[in-house]
Amino acid sequence: MEKRKLSFWEIWNMSFGFLGIQFGFALQNANTSRIFETLGAKIDEIPILWIAAPVSGLIIQPVIGYFSDRTWTRLGRRRPYFLIGAILSSMALFVMPNSPTLWIAAGTLWIMDASINVSMEPFRAFVGDNLPDHQRALGFVMQSFFIGTGAVVGSVLPYLFTNVFDVSNVAPKGIIPDAVKWSFYIGGIVFLLSVLWTVFKSTEYTPEELHAFEANSKKEKEDVSNSETESGVSTKRQLFLGLVFAGIGALISFLIFENSLAKELYILFIGLIFMGVLFVIASQLRTKKVQNGFTIIMTDLLNMPKTMQKLAWVQFFSWFALFSMWIYTTQAVTQHIFGTTDTTSKVYNDAADWVSVLFTVYNGIAAAVAFLLPIIAKKVGVRATHLLALCAGGIGLISVYFIGDKQMLILPMLGVGIAWASILSMPYAMLSGALPAAKMGYYMGVFNFFVVIPQIVAATILGFVIKQFFHNEPIYALIIGGISMIFAGLLTLRVNSKTKIEIHE
Repeated sequence: MEKRKLSFWEIWNMSFGFLGIQFGFALQNANTSRIFETLGAKIDEIPILWIAAPVSGLIIQPVIGYFSDRTWTRLGRRRPYFLIGAILSSMALFVMPNSPTLWIAAGTLWIMDASINVSMEPFRAFVGDNLPDHQRALGFVMQSFFIGTGAVVGSVLPYLFTNVFDVSNVAPKGIIPDAVKWSFYIGGIVFLLSVLWTVFKSTEYTPEELHAFEANSKKEKEDVSNSETESGVSTKRQLFLGLVFAGIGALISFLIFENSLAKELYILFIGLIFMGVLFVIASQLRTKKVQNGFTIIMTDLLNMPKTMQKLAWVQFFSWFALFSMWIYTTQAVTQHIFGTTDTTSKVYNDAADWVSVLFTVYNGIAAAVAFLLPIIAKKVGVRATHLLALCAGGIGLISVYFIGDKQMLILPMLGVGIAWASILSMPYAMLSGALPAAKMGYYMGVFNFFVVIPQIVAATILGFVIKQFFHNEPIYALIIGGISMIFAGLLTLRVNSKTKIEIHE
């Protein structure tokens, strides 16, 4: 028994929900720093306020993936998670621009990002569930197209409201401008409606059918990670790693305290202590023959396929670069190009609106080149395609430093858009064929660790680095991000990918 080949429009319908997810995500990325700064946050405080996004993803996505692997309702396996996440995200999008204080905005960001994560990662597993191997690349590319399209509209909305519909982009100190508010309201509606389209226009294979597909696959029969015996890693090794993580975290936390370093540095290393403790607990439970969701989740972190381990480093440096850009582009453009830090001024808000346009450009490029990437990959291979795309993005970020005209800022975004399209599709295409079907949702969630850990690192250290070494000039965060993205491209060459790309669909 094999999965049937889906038509173009069936893949379109199953990916359409990403239009709304990225619509909301784009509004968050382009406007959150602006909202925080308007509510009184200082430049070096902004990264730590963003910590909600990666922490929520780190906790939620593998858990959601684990349970979605084991869920079956009248709506199916993954679709209940799409729907719940969409409802909560839409509510948060209405609340965020009306936050009266900085701490409420930060809390709402946490809720909003957690809800987006509930919707997002099951969509990745949805492709693995429903598509045969040779169509998965097309499935992820289709998702990239909708991500780019949704982000284009979401990013440009504040600019459109101001320049087309004459909605004010200026407000008194501590108040979010109406153009931003209405953008978030539209985003909440689009998010919910697009996810509902996928929920009601798509179908899923039953657990029995998925089991039959798995039994029919020789690869899955031979893949030891497909069982839940947790035999791939010993309890002694798990205990050892847990003690090492906890020890390193405790030692560096002590050094931070002794040297009175920035308090946000604690977050990363206290998190390392926490992870170490969880490994120790899981190892002791396994020693006592206890097997449950917790022990499986904590043990399978150490059972990752080799392809996934190598891609993890590529993802780490790619997403460190992206998070540097999302946090600091507004501040870099307003200061480095427009020469202002006054959030109540028209110059600042015009500059912030222009950042929305720049984000629209790179997302538009991502949507435009999404279907070109498989053609390039067919010629030069997936690894080389990803390398070229990441180098284009890295050069784009670095070049912002040398630009003094706002119109010319569009050029770097072309490279960033190419990189963004590839980041959203090529790693997942390389990964999906290396994962056991029974744990597709879980491992897609774990793969997200290497999306959110670099974000935590960025949120933890970027503010400290920019303040201590670059005199609070945020343009240098983009340079650091550009170097990181190029390095990620070089690491792609380490990945042994056998992914076959078919473009005749």
